[in-house]
Amino acid sequence: MKTYSCETHIDHALDMHVAETENFPMMDLLSEEEKLSTTCSYCEQSATYVVSSK
Repeated sequence: MKTYSCETHIDHALDMHVAETENFPMMDLLSEEEKLSTTCSYCEQSATYVVSSK
């Protein structure tokens, strides 16, 4: 499971990951190239982080 998140929605993305997978989430910064082509899963802003399982 991968969720892309902006600065505003990162707390929500982490909470949802734990609730849905019951696993500790991994949070990584996207590269500048990835930021340009990836939007947040919760709004239309550019994503800054990817939340995933280990």
